[in-house]
Amino acid sequence: MQFSERISRISVSSTAAVVQKAEKLRASGTDLVDFGAGEPDFPTPERIKQAAIEALSRNLTKYTATGGIAELRRAVVERHAKDFGSAYAPEECLITVGGKQAIFEAIAATVNHGDEVILPSPYWVSFLDIINYAGGKAVILPLREEENFTLRAEDVEKLLSPKTKLIIVNSPNNPTGGVVPPEEMEKLLALARRRGVLLMSDECYCHFLYDGRKPFSLGSSGEREHLILVGSLSKTYAMTGWRVGFALGSQKLLANMLKLQSHSTSNPTSFAQWGALEALTGPQDSVRLMREEYERRRNRIVAGLRAIPGLQCTQPAGAFYVYPNAAHYLNQNGLGNVTALAEQLLEKAGVALVPGPAFGTEAHFRISYATSQERIDEGLRRLKAFFASL
Repeated sequence: MQFSERISRISVSSTAAVVQKAEKLRASGTDLVDFGAGEPDFPTPERIKQAAIEALSRNLTKYTATGGIAELRRAVVERHAKDFGSAYAPEECLITVGGKQAIFEAIAATVNHGDEVILPSPYWVSFLDIINYAGGKAVILPLREEENFTLRAEDVEKLLSPKTKLIIVNSPNNPTGGVVPPEEMEKLLALARRRGVLLMSDECYCHFLYDGRKPFSLGSSGEREHLILVGSLSKTYAMTGWRVGFALGSQKLLANMLKLQSHSTSNPTSFAQWGALEALTGPQDSVRLMREEYERRRNRIVAGLRAIPGLQCTQPAGAFYVYPNAAHYLNQNGLGNVTALAEQLLEKAGVALVPGPAFGTEAHFRISYATSQERIDEGLRRLKAFFASL
């Protein structure tokens, strides 16, 4: 059988591949420290689970409106308004099967073959593959490690061309934990307006900011034509498996995204939407508690990594990832590449992490610290012993 040309443009998610390898090792009895999975280790709050159970008991198991139940769309815009000062209408909200579907649909609805998309690097693994699948051309913007991987509007502007259709911003960033300052976000939006392109802001980790930083969203700008926001309940409320995300933007763009959704997944799972409604409208204490714990874990893992001679590690300002640079070991020990290094760490030290090529860099690896402090300490011990043996 011959497969489509477009499917050959993409590969299996590297993070999913690491999770699969880790599961195999665990099934064989290996004591594994898993720094690979990008999901909270906290359980979904009980009130959210009970809301979904109640929806099941009420037989709310039928198809819903393709773009989500009205109650949930209203809750998304009201929560966003309360948290960020935005003023979206429910008609400017689309509920999706996770934030990833919102990103896929937005790119598919706007990017034609040959259109250019500005993609800062390091980038979340799926951005590049979705652009490629849509037939677009990713124009990679390498971010400076010495500046904590901070995106600058002036650097974006240098890459704009008549073919540019879209600029992607992911702040806080996966995999680096880097955060774009609010003033730079505003400059990026002004640039998008001036040059007539669309800015996509991925707000998946927007509530996990550290060192006193306050959550920020360009949604407060009132812009519609040149801005689309994508978000998710997965990380904020520890609901990764529930698959509920959303997009906020112009009704015209969302209507075109909805067309694609109507022919792919149809509506997000009915009872998951009712759980999501409770997540957004109920108490938000769990978000604060997770953020505080993530900050403690961040401090511990950064200190531990920096104590390993030869490793460089920036201080992430948000999300729950660190992105150490292992160039010293690659250059001095003939390991070849960081993918080979990650494989050795998995096989010899029982530490799972994701190598940097998945995110567009060659000397880094991503560690998720969305795990207990005890496992973080054990992982640091193994990493220290492994690198000392090289």
